Amino acid sequence: HHLLYTSLPDWAQSLGVVFSIMLIAPSWGGMLNGLLTLRGAWDRVREDPILKFMVVAVTAYGMATFEGPMLSLKNVNAIAHFTDWIVAHVHIGGLGWNGFLIFGMLYWMIPRMWGTKLYSVKLANNHFWIGTLGIIFYALPLYVAGITQSLMWKEFNAEGFLEYKNFLETVVQILPMYMLRAIGGTLYLTGVFIMIYNLMKTAGQGSFIANEETEAAPLVKEVKHVGGHWHSVLERKPILFTVLTVIAIVIGGVIEMVPTFLIKSNVPTIESVKPYTPLELHGRDLYIREGCVSCHSQMVRPFRSETERYGEYSKAGEFVYDHPFLWGSKRTGPDLHRVGAKYPDSWHYYHMLDPSSVSAGSIMPAYPWLFESTIDKSQTAAMINALRTIGVPYEEGYDQTANDDLDKQAKEIAARLKAEDNIEVVPETEIVALIAYLQRLGTDIKVKPEQTTQNK
Repeated sequence: HHLLYTSLPDWAQSLGVVFSIMLIAPSWGGMLNGLLTLRGAWDRVREDPILKFMVVAVTAYGMATFEGPMLSLKNVNAIAHFTDWIVAHVHIGGLGWNGFLIFGMLYWMIPRMWGTKLYSVKLANNHFWIGTLGIIFYALPLYVAGITQSLMWKEFNAEGFLEYKNFLETVVQILPMYMLRAIGGTLYLTGVFIMIYNLMKTAGQGSFIANEETEAAPLVKEVKHVGGHWHSVLERKPILFTVLTVIAIVIGGVIEMVPTFLIKSNVPTIESVKPYTPLELHGRDLYIREGCVSCHSQMVRPFRSETERYGEYSKAGEFVYDHPFLWGSKRTGPDLHRVGAKYPDSWHYYHMLDPSSVSAGSIMPAYPWLFESTIDKSQTAAMINALRTIGVPYEEGYDQTANDDLDKQAKEIAARLKAEDNIEVVPETEIVALIAYLQRLGTDIKVKPEQTTQNK
């Protein structure tokens, strides 16, 4: 991730790139091994649906494992991260590699477990083609959407201003891609149902083999291996091979992680950054519970296109009390790290009640239950104690008085809502806690009005 990656020294960043490239080699070696195993047997691929699933699975594996390390490069990550490109990349691996591999395995295993032949090869072939179309209609539109998002987010006009300052313009533009994605997912799921029917009929026409007699190789006197590749020596010693593999992984992990532990400047502290208040902690939990982090990021990267749109870029020291961090991986909605104090409390109130009322064209759902449910204040003390355990500097005994501060802040927000738009709200409702959290985001390093006056 950008904040951690750029905090590393240059030599550590270079090592990260080297390790990324090294990761490609064994992955592509496995892919090529799988494809080259079929040399001279491609005629069987045309007829055998199991092999078809395997070939596409291995190909998708090669695509995903090549793309993954490439996305770790900063210049590629700058374009792709937070866009639908990442979603497409993950689903090439999930639907293509994992899904099709499982389908091929099931088509191979079930007939043997029930001692019969596959009920319908035709249905299996239909499943393959429907599933393949499903992957194409699912992933390809998301790649297009990802590129579209990145280009629109970074587009400046001739006067030097953002061409698409309203984030919703980018969302509306890619809605057709989301429709195609839904079609692709439906096709893929349809193929799964065809497979289930086919396998159930297969099992129904056979008899389950509870105990299968083994066909062990006859005992022979061990002889010294002659010929073969040098690595065959290790392959015949699984315990030694496993130990050496673990050692190699540990060395790689240590090289990547130790710099972040030993160099204090990797996580710089900022004096103005303070722990969340009790009410804000409840709001943060609600933010996580409702899945807001799935659509909104909380990290403004140091690109002009992002600082112009969102504000000051994020500093690593701003997240020292975030457990877990909520940087996010996707921007279906705008970044929220600088949303604090950007809008009045009433704006957030209406945004959660009816998003389209304050953001025309929004695809965000409403959250009416937040206006009826109340927070559980009995959990406040446990929340404070848990965070103190992992280093958040709440004062000793603060857990016993935290709810007093919670009630005070909740009443202040309720009073502001009443003053802003005559909104009546019970201070203990969840919407008040969520507003408290959203209004805190990114404000710790903002210059306060009184500070500006003093400086003058």
